[in-house]
Order: sequence, then C-alpha cells, then structure tokens
Amino acid sequence: MSDQSRKKSQQSVLIIDDDQFLLNLYSIKFKNSGFAVDTATGSEAALSKLREGGAPDIILADVVMPGMDGLSFIETLRKEKLAPGATVIVLSNQNQPAEMARANALGIAGYIVKANTVPSEVVAEVTRLDSTRRGKS
Repeated sequence: MSDQSRKKSQQSVLIIDDDQFLLNLYSIKFKNSGFAVDTATGSEAALSKLREGGAPDIILADVVMPGMDGLSFIETLRKEKLAPGATVIVLSNQNQPAEMARANALGIAGYIVKANTVPSEVVAEVTRLDSTRRGKS
C-alpha cells in the first residue's frame, strides 16, 4: 500500500445524497481510493449519525434533498458544532450563484458540480480540497 493510500485509509468520508444510485457509486469510488465510507440518504439521517458521535474527516453533501436541504444541513452542522474538524464540501448538480454564495458563507471547503465531474475526478478534488484545508500539499 502506498503512503498516499495509507493516509487516505485513515480518513473517513460521510456522503449525503437522496439518490441511492449515486450514493453507491461514490461510496465504491471512495472505498477503492482507500477511504472509510459512511452514507446517509438525507440530512436528517446524517445529523442523527453525527449527533450519535460520528466524526468523519470529510462530509460531502448534496443540496437538493427532500425535507432538509443540504445547505440547511450545513447550517445545522455549524450551529450544533457537529464534526467541527470535518472538511465540508458540497457535491450537487445545483450551480446557481446564490446557492454557491450561501454555501461559501457557511464556510465550505469547496463546491463540486456533479454534472461537470466524473466520480474519479470527485475523489481527486475532494482529496485536494481536504489537503489544502488541512495545510498539506
């Protein structure tokens, strides 16, 4: 196992999306890249995991989900100080400037548009954003 794979294997990612197909797809891609992966099919399920002590290194959240949307999830995450050390990244098909600005105001590390990025590029970008946020290069 390479040093880079070993570093990633120590990292955990929580992927939040209401599309089970995409959850499975991204889960496989991240697992194959050495990450420990947990998933949630919506914001409420993700909040439950975090309130029960879940502390992922990276949180990927979709914006459009039934019930609580991804940006409201991030607001609640910040308000309740859940997973304070996590790198929070939006992974969505929404690329409206107002939503991107709102997400950035919530202190996200990055905003990835699914439609413009294949899953392997998502893994690479998440790794880059997390390394940049944590001060590693």
